[in-house]
Amino acid sequence: MKLYSDVEKMLDRIVDDTPAELYRNLSGGVILAEEAKRHPGSLPYRPLYILGEYHNEITGRYIVIYYGSFNTVYGHLPDDEFYEKLRHTFAHELRHHMEQLSGVMDLDRFDAERYGRYVSGVDIAEFHEPPIG
Repeated sequence: MKLYSDVEKMLDRIVDDTPAELYRNLSGGVILAEEAKRHPGSLPYRPLYILGEYHNEITGRYIVIYYGSFNTVYGHLPDDEFYEKLRHTFAHELRHHMEQLSGVMDLDRFDAERYGRYVSGVDIAEFHEPPIG
């Protein structure tokens, strides 16, 4: 299990290492939420946790990373592997932001397809994101 303060430092490093121009119109920034969040369609015998979310609301655009979900799913990993999972999730949510700005919805379709595979009983761990472009 990782301490909140350690995950916060990891996330700060990831955010700081990301080019500033990618944050255009991300008015609410990046939030590390304490809770673990299950997907609303999570199956009782095979829980599906939401690791991060991109929000585009009237109050602004922002990214939420769920500390509790990360600890539940990846808390057992060594720090370097945990960091890579965190970095990947952040990049995924930032890609949602960039796609929203450009009117592309590839990642939304990918997420829906991956959820469909999950419900069908397929292991989604190796189901990779579509390439950019």
